[in-house]
This record gives sequence, structure tokens and C-alpha cells, in this order.
Amino acid sequence: MIDETDSTDVEQAEKFDVIYSCLRCAIKVSNSELSLLPEIKCICGFRVFTKVRPPIVKTVKSI
Repeated sequence: MIDETDSTDVEQAEKFDVIYSCLRCAIKVSNSELSLLPEIKCICGFRVFTKVRPPIVKTVKSI
């Protein structure tokens, strides 16, 4: 039973993982990878990231 709960926790963590892109070199990095580092910095040394938007386009009906 412990193995089942651990695998579902990992799947949920990956599902809500946010992807960031470096503004200088455009390398995509996940939020979990950035949290492992001591400071928020790209491998190129730049510290500015943008959040990558999901490819899903949402349509909303007007009233």
C-alpha cells in the first residue's frame, strides 16, 4: 500500500509541474529542477525566467 501512494504522489507532482524558459538562452527548466538549486539561476548565468504557457487554448462562451 505504501508503494501505491508514493507513485500517485509522484504523478500528481509531475502533473502540476510548471515549466519556465530562460529569457537569454531559451532553455526550458521545470519548477522542481529550479528548487533543487541553491539560487534561481539558469546554466548560462541569467536569472530572468518566463513561464511557458500551455498549448491548450481555452474558449469561453459569452452570455
